Amino acid sequence: MSPQMAMSLMGGAEFVLSAALGFLFFKRKLQQRFPAMGMYLALRVASTPVLLVLFYGQSQHWFNDYCFMVYFLAYWSVYIVSAVLLFFICLEVFRSALSAFSGLMKFGLVIFRWAALASMIVSFSTISFEHRDFLIIPAIAFRLMRSVSILELCLLGFLCLSMNALRLSVRSMTFGVALGFGLMSANDLVHALVVSVQTSLTAPWQFVYQSLILVTLGTWVTYCALPEQARQPVVMPVNSTIYRWNEIASALGHTGTQVAVQQPANSFFLTDVESVVDRVLNRNLKKRESEL
Repeated sequence: MSPQMAMSLMGGAEFVLSAALGFLFFKRKLQQRFPAMGMYLALRVASTPVLLVLFYGQSQHWFNDYCFMVYFLAYWSVYIVSAVLLFFICLEVFRSALSAFSGLMKFGLVIFRWAALASMIVSFSTISFEHRDFLIIPAIAFRLMRSVSILELCLLGFLCLSMNALRLSVRSMTFGVALGFGLMSANDLVHALVVSVQTSLTAPWQFVYQSLILVTLGTWVTYCALPEQARQPVVMPVNSTIYRWNEIASALGHTGTQVAVQQPANSFFLTDVESVVDRVLNRNLKKRESEL
């Protein structure tokens, strides 16, 4: 079997898995929870057969040898759009994981966006402009995917470390999406490190890269096919640390009520903030008791 034929078969398997995943994903109406994920899957299903035809056409010298250029532009366009969608998918997974902690979610999203911006600035600052033509497109695409891949790995690490506190299950779709993209991001990071513009599309590393994509798609199909375990309710005592930090994060930037508190000059900042939060909570409790 020729390398081109093997890559075509793997591409066909990717299309079948992507189609099955898209069917199960939309059948369970998961696009309502993860709209960017739905667009990402739709892009994969729509682009895979087109790229397969162009990939086969370049070996057959279709369109007077212009098929390679068409494939090149189509492939990297899909690659860049996918990287942009992956950033919004990370935001969706982060919101879903912290849905029970509105204060921490809002505060964390601000930090998340700034971290993404810093990662992109660092990644794009390393681009070499020795190529002045269209060959600079892969360099830009790789840097963009690298910055998003780092965010995906950090998000997966955060979920693995805080699953008990967030009451997330391994069978949760939120964790399944993060796990799949964690595998794919590790794959893309290796891909970005070893690939060069002159590398053949049928090089050995390309088979490894494609195999890991099939493993990721198979993981997502399994998560969509199996029933999702209901998320456990988050029950916290009032004096718990995570509850206090959630209230502190909710109070930061809140301009509705102003409370003047006089503290000694040597008081620690967090003590001041917690004191303000305690006063607000006590006032809300008294208000609710009076209403009852």
